[in-house]
Amino acid sequence: MLKDKRIAIFNIANKRSIAWAIAQSMDAQGARLILGYQNERTKASVEDLSKELTNKPLAIIPCDVAYQEQIEQVQEAIKAEAGTIHGLVHCLAFAPKEALQNPYLFTEREDFITALEISTYSLVALARGLTPVFSNQGSITTLTYYGSEKVMPNYNVMGVAKAALEASVRYLAYDLGPAGVRVNAISAGPINTVAARGVAGFLDILEVHEQKAPLKRTVESREVGDTAAFLASDLASGITGEVIYVDTGYNIMGF
Repeated sequence: MLKDKRIAIFNIANKRSIAWAIAQSMDAQGARLILGYQNERTKASVEDLSKELTNKPLAIIPCDVAYQEQIEQVQEAIKAEAGTIHGLVHCLAFAPKEALQNPYLFTEREDFITALEISTYSLVALARGLTPVFSNQGSITTLTYYGSEKVMPNYNVMGVAKAALEASVRYLAYDLGPAGVRVNAISAGPINTVAARGVAGFLDILEVHEQKAPLKRTVESREVGDTAAFLASDLASGITGEVIYVDTGYNIMGF
């Protein structure tokens, strides 16, 4: 499904991350990957994980989206190692711990700006920065969550950031459509990742999700990975500007 397609994934944090599940699914479908990591602390982990892939990554490169110069360096690295890419997967989100612990009413200005910069603007920055290395019929996929639409206690400023991210998907789809680049988001159900456990009461969210979702279970990271692989493939050539729910049906329920 993805044979001969070159896809960049930013960033992989650890083996439990959704980004890694996406990398595994895309690798299984024949993609050649460019893997991103944030800093030297995570570099070794990503290098070790890459050894589990069937296809050796084209490159493993640093990308801290808080620094514009690193995004520019990513473009140069992709030109050097791959020439062009057919896809970009954006798996970047962050909010200061205090902003997730305190009520949204008490979100500090600096924490709000940080959350929106890393979780939302980074998609815009990467899309613009990598436009010169996109091939025709490219695909951009990002990750969101239902807390963008409905209040999830303790998700707070991250819910606002995800709402802005979903709006960005639609506007980027419009801007990049003439170039043949599709932009979509996957709204994944709660998955027990290191990042998710930073949200207070996360285990309670998992329990409620399992009880209320039509499939009576939580989603697996593999299922999110497989959906990302589909969106990056030619099978999804007519899909853009959409939020695709991979949450075992939880979002359709009213009670």
